[in-house]
Amino acid sequence: MTDHAALDPATDWLLGYPFVFRALSLDTFGAGRLLDFGCGPARVAAHAARRFAIQVTAADVFEHMLRLARANNAPGVEVRAIRDGRVEDLPDGCMDAAMCNHVLGCLPTRHAMAGALREIHRLLKPGARLAVLSSDPSASGIDFDSVRIGEHGVSYRVGDELPIRLKQRDGTWAAYTDYYRSADDYPTLLADAGFHTIGQHRPTVDDAARVADPALVSSRPWTAERDTPPLLLTTTHACTRHTR
Repeated sequence: MTDHAALDPATDWLLGYPFVFRALSLDTFGAGRLLDFGCGPARVAAHAARRFAIQVTAADVFEHMLRLARANNAPGVEVRAIRDGRVEDLPDGCMDAAMCNHVLGCLPTRHAMAGALREIHRLLKPGARLAVLSSDPSASGIDFDSVRIGEHGVSYRVGDELPIRLKQRDGTWAAYTDYYRSADDYPTLLADAGFHTIGQHRPTVDDAARVADPALVSSRPWTAERDTPPLLLTTTHACTRHTR
């Protein structure tokens, strides 16, 4: 089991989460409710709640992640379990926006991915935005600053197990398994789940200079990240009719 507190999530904070926040316009979100679907220990949810003074519902399926999320006791964050594919005790159309960070790639089948997206769609108000952050499948085999996606010289097919290594603060690497997905899989699955106006973006280091923490941007050379953006951001809106 990965010790999330020991990880160095620098690449995600350079090229991932700040772009998710921007895509969801959290700086002008006001009194809306944000869903973090597959929140893990809810550190990103807590950061969003604190920085933007918003209410976040952080949901996860794993008991150990729910315990960590609740232990954070972060102001503005409520933690809920996902049971049998549904976020407990939440009605249809109750969320103003949603983010789903590094979750869909962890799911072993398209059926499981489709179920997660249908549940997110159920919870979103008509027209609400969703941002999906994932590793970019085209960046496989490259050693980035704090993440390594796949193995050097190995080709992967859709659905294959994809080894991921995350850098820890002591300089060692933690290993876990994702599943290889084509970038084209996400728009297809989103459209089938009832989403529309789907776009994709690969944030660059130059982009990050205007979006991420300036201290983080200047802290490292980011050589590999400059050559090949490692993350894929897919954005979309919920349709007016909820998919059940």
